[in-house]
Amino acid sequence: MQDVYNYDAYFVQKYDATGVLGLFLEQKLTASLWMLAFVTFANQVDEIARMGKSTILESLVTFCDAIETLYMRDYLRKPTSRDLQRLLQKAKTRGFPSMMGSIDCMH
Repeated sequence: MQDVYNYDAYFVQKYDATGVLGLFLEQKLTASLWMLAFVTFANQVDEIARMGKSTILESLVTFCDAIETLYMRDYLRKPTSRDLQRLLQKAKTRGFPSMMGSIDCMH
């Protein structure tokens, strides 16, 4: 949460032009994570997050951009040959050899 907060000023709670305090960081993140976790539409999340649909969609896009930028190099990359060997060895000890070709490890 702090990484996303520090990455983009969009997630910083601020006052709008009328002097009303804006949405919390947690609201924006909850709406984004809810949509991703439950594969749902913005209009199904608007009451839970107490946000408008357009704001939910904007939060989702900004959140995904932040995650991609912050973590692409370390976590969202193709495995190196060393990573692949380690994962294959772990799968083999668990009784699932050669399971790297399937995203759900079932084929």
